[in-house]
Amino acid sequence: MMVFKKFLDFYINSSLHVALSAFALVSMTQYFFGVERDFSVAFFAFFGTVVGYNFVKYDAIARLNKTELKKELKGIVFLSFISLLACFYFFLQLSWMTKISAFAFFGLTLLYTLPFFPNKQNARNWKGVKIYIVAITWVGVTVLLPLQEAQISFSFDVLLMAIQRFLLVFSLVLVFEIVDVKLDDPHLQTVPQKIGVELTKKLSYVLLFLLLLLEFFYTNNNHFLPFFFKLLVCGTIAIFLFFANENRSRYYASFWLESVPILWWLVLVVLN
Repeated sequence: MMVFKKFLDFYINSSLHVALSAFALVSMTQYFFGVERDFSVAFFAFFGTVVGYNFVKYDAIARLNKTELKKELKGIVFLSFISLLACFYFFLQLSWMTKISAFAFFGLTLLYTLPFFPNKQNARNWKGVKIYIVAITWVGVTVLLPLQEAQISFSFDVLLMAIQRFLLVFSLVLVFEIVDVKLDDPHLQTVPQKIGVELTKKLSYVLLFLLLLLEFFYTNNNHFLPFFFKLLVCGTIAIFLFFANENRSRYYASFWLESVPILWWLVLVVLN
């Protein structure tokens, strides 16, 4: 059991789980737009997420050298280096326009992590900004990049998908913020810190309802399957929201909640 727990902790702490969620969301975007599977974008998103998230989480430790690297952290550093090489390899497979867009979202990650101006905090510590940067970055990586690589021009349907993905990620992050409401620095001014846990839950329910409502506005919405799966994922997130509180274990959001997009994708894989 201890071996399994250590493996699970490493799997979560090394950002492999959240990276698999990114892979799943890219694959779902390609499916719903009828894009022939392009694994270069999906694997770029996977390895890029490992690198980006680990950079955000462990950059301060590495730069300030506050503590001696423990065995697990050394493993994460090694995995991040391998992922960086893999990310660069798949980056080279992308078109030039997709590469330019990828650089833009990489810049958002840097803005989120590094202070660009003397004596200024990074964007991660700007009041109320964190959740928007995270959601926009995920929209870019899991919606815009795969569609741009497939040479699908911007349309009303693409806009709807981008808005839906923003609402989805925003709602997921709200669950994280509820669970971490007592741990987050009060200066961050997260949504639950500003309006309370109960109002945050109600807000997220509204966002999930809007996500489903937008499904009826697609110009070629002539199939039931996309709505069914979005109903499935929104219903699952709503259940997580209902039971979310500051006393939940770290696995509640970091593993089980982040498994929702993966489950959504796996069901489609089995059905197809």
